[in-house]
Amino acid sequence: MEQQAYPKLYFYRRIVQAKLFIDQHFAENIELYNIADEAYYSKFHFSRKFKDVYLQTPHQYLISVRLENATKLLASGMSVAAVCQAVGFEELSSFSRLFKRKVGINPSAYLQRHKYIQKQITEAPLTLVPHCFAYQYGWTEKEQFQTNKI
Repeated sequence: MEQQAYPKLYFYRRIVQAKLFIDQHFAENIELYNIADEAYYSKFHFSRKFKDVYLQTPHQYLISVRLENATKLLASGMSVAAVCQAVGFEELSSFSRLFKRKVGINPSAYLQRHKYIQKQITEAPLTLVPHCFAYQYGWTEKEQFQTNKI
């Protein structure tokens, strides 16, 4: 008996549906069985199938989604503790450890870096323009953008 394409398509839709559930509910306290329920699989079967499709476990994917959103929130100036809570981590220490492992620096340093960049954009925007580009257009280091002229 020949296997039909429909069951395979249905299987992928269920896995994608579970991935979208993670994307929408990453900040909540969701467990593997919650995600597996979205795909109508047992948690063990779902975990294997998810990894086959996305090359990482559902938990690894959930962590990566949380950390990706954490970088955006930190770049916006939100405090480390507030970001930790906003993206669904219960422990600040585990958030900091995982963030550093993925990004390469701890969340506080990431926040400070982005605050410094924002300050530079406001105070001396030309310092952020590559020199080759600035010199090509005749800008000098002493020139600044004038924001009050319309």
